[in-house]
Amino acid sequence: MAMDLTKPTQQEVWDYLHKDRNWGRWGADDQLGAVNLISEQKRVDAARLVQSGVTVSLSRPFPNQPQPGNSRPAEQVLYRSDKPNDSGAAGEYLGIRYHGYACTHIDAICHWWDSEGMWGGRDPDSVLSSNGSSWADIDKLSGGIVTRGILLDVPRFRGEASVTLERPVHGAELEAVAEAEGVQIRPGDALAVYSGREKWSAAHPEWHGEQPARPGLHASCLPFIRKSDVSVVCWDLMDAQPIGDEYDLPVGMHGVLFAYGVPLVDNCLLEPLADTCAEQKRYEFLLVIAPLRIVGGTGSPANPIAVF
Repeated sequence: MAMDLTKPTQQEVWDYLHKDRNWGRWGADDQLGAVNLISEQKRVDAARLVQSGVTVSLSRPFPNQPQPGNSRPAEQVLYRSDKPNDSGAAGEYLGIRYHGYACTHIDAICHWWDSEGMWGGRDPDSVLSSNGSSWADIDKLSGGIVTRGILLDVPRFRGEASVTLERPVHGAELEAVAEAEGVQIRPGDALAVYSGREKWSAAHPEWHGEQPARPGLHASCLPFIRKSDVSVVCWDLMDAQPIGDEYDLPVGMHGVLFAYGVPLVDNCLLEPLADTCAEQKRYEFLLVIAPLRIVGGTGSPANPIAVF
């Protein structure tokens, strides 16, 4: 199919985030956002997708080693306890600043805002404190996200190793990938977008996620996310940056958090999932995401599991 890769104007991107937002859709005091789209029947239908029993983790290893892209490594300190008769036990202390480009984590919809406020128009100054957020925190998702997952494999569609700085992913391309894979995205689905982060990083050893420029999803993908009515987005290369080169706006694709109420699972490891989808010749699966119960948390480390 022919793809319209015309870049939207700044006004159009502003409209994506404001005129088309989901505020009030589930009531003025809603704190779940697009996760409301996952009904009990949706979970039952998703469970019926399990056929082979194969499971795939979408998480990267716990990022406790300093390296490019991980300038604030997680703390992992082992301790031992000696017990009688030469027995013992081991444990560890863990500490992590998980937002960033190293840890696989889910963003709560309170994580971002712009000049018009957080999700639902809440004033961040009224809900944020040293104890966290009293509005739309990650603990609101304590029941987990269990739904039908869909993978859009952009490198496979392009016949290339990865997305590049020069060619970010546009909304029209996501539509084309879904059509090529023969999948129909339905309300409440979890959308995983694979951009080839591992191959991009291997080909560009000088690059890491904390640099100002990175490949990923262009702001033109915003209306695709809104129209598709997905409940959550999982991605590996995330927003194409810097958005400021094209638009005088503070946020690109991360705007789905406050505009549409769509949580984001950042820094997913999607290459194994893409390989499994290709082997099984199917791009739909059961997806289970279980955030930690962090009251007031703006997100949580996560280990999403795809079940085929």
